[in-house]
Amino acid sequence: MGWRTVVISQHAKVSYSGRKIVVQTKDATHQVPIDDVQILLVATTQAVITASAITELSESGAKVIFTGRDGNPSCETMTDYPGNRSLGSIKKQVEWPTELRGMVWTEIVKAKIAMQIQCARQLGKEVTTLEKEVRAIEFDDLSNREAVVARKYFQLIFDKTFVRTEFNPINAALNYGYSILLSAVNREIVCNGYLTQFGIHHHSGVSDFNLGSDLMEPFRPIFDYWIAHQRFNELTTDIKFGLIELLNIELQYNGQTTILRNALTKHVQNCLNFMANPKNEFEVRVVMTNEVPNNAIIGHV
Repeated sequence: MGWRTVVISQHAKVSYSGRKIVVQTKDATHQVPIDDVQILLVATTQAVITASAITELSESGAKVIFTGRDGNPSCETMTDYPGNRSLGSIKKQVEWPTELRGMVWTEIVKAKIAMQIQCARQLGKEVTTLEKEVRAIEFDDLSNREAVVARKYFQLIFDKTFVRTEFNPINAALNYGYSILLSAVNREIVCNGYLTQFGIHHHSGVSDFNLGSDLMEPFRPIFDYWIAHQRFNELTTDIKFGLIELLNIELQYNGQTTILRNALTKHVQNCLNFMANPKNEFEVRVVMTNEVPNNAIIGHV
């Protein structure tokens, strides 16, 4: 299981040799053990990557993410046949009981809103209105408190005039960060032998990542919190690197201190194990520390 995020940000050739990813630039040649790579982000359209590199990374469980000309993630690799996927597990996933899905979604929404409240509070905002919404959450969030809280929350931490769907640098950064988070969650889903298309709550017929969109929700505020600390007028390279580096931020997941990328592994397993073998209790609890990481990133090329 890899742990490094490698970013290709300039003209380069990416190839495979002897269980290593080889990155050749005009200035130097870098080699990274393939087993160390969790995500390879090709953050430029001026890079070339060989079929053998893509194949070996996919078989090792790593994600390869490509960005478009606008610098935003545009596509990623998905492993078609993980060794632990079976017809039985897929059939169970497709037939997950409505009540079971409702139980998991309720806890995910509670955890997300709790994180939003924590984020807003650490930014010095008054959170009374958000706390009132928490008390109104119903089973399966039938009254859609998630959407109500989101609208109030974003205007609270950014600006009263902030609209999530507008084209601006903050939304560009949020979309970029969420894309990195979604890719990391999708990777864990596939590694556990499940399909990303069949979700717990999200059910878009045109999305390949409904389950990932469900399970990532409690961790979104980590990216919101970091972005709210920044001052920028455009989505620069430094901002992108900072968002990627958030995968290494320290936090607590269900009482255990870890980093985000490892928390995602635990979280996906926690949710999928409960769906496969329901128990009397199910918990999702995420707590941020006060740490705000810098823009440094391991493996930047």
